[in-house]
Amino acid sequence: MGRPRGFDVDEALDAALALFWRKGYEGTSYADLTAAVGVERPALYAAFGNKEALFRRVLARYTERELAYVPEALALPSAREVAAHMLARAVELNTRCPDHTGCLYLNGVLAGSDAAEPVRQALIAARAEGEAALRQRFERARTEGDLPPDARPEALAAFLMAVLHGIGVQAKAGFSRDRLEAVAALALASFPARAPAA
Repeated sequence: MGRPRGFDVDEALDAALALFWRKGYEGTSYADLTAAVGVERPALYAAFGNKEALFRRVLARYTERELAYVPEALALPSAREVAAHMLARAVELNTRCPDHTGCLYLNGVLAGSDAAEPVRQALIAARAEGEAALRQRFERARTEGDLPPDARPEALAAFLMAVLHGIGVQAKAGFSRDRLEAVAALALASFPARAPAA
């Protein structure tokens, strides 16, 4: 079955992204998707496959567009700058759009049925990759003397991820940007200082 005239895949993905971001994977029905995308269910299947396949496409788009600040942060010269950039951009991302606050990764995984377990596992794996990248960056910072010798990169990465996840959950719960910026500032204040020069 062909796509209807005027069907734009990019626009459809953007509409689906906003919907999944707002309602989560399980909270989004096929009726929601067809209404948001503006096509009937057979055309949606023809373009994207099933709901899980569409969600995976949306997740890739979200990662590429909305989480581009993560590799930017990892490339910054100091561990503290990495953390500051991650925290500031997470607050901005999670509060930018009043109709879909929070984080797509978290909104899609906090609760789900057995049928949604493959999606939940994909989201867990993606977040684990992010935490591993942070841990490696902080290990490098310790080796380079940017962090004290007794710094624990694994714990620092887990701490930063916990705060980032908390920001996403609190944004979804209606916390203001100002309040979340205060949380980010407190988290950054607890980050280890640069190792003293020898």
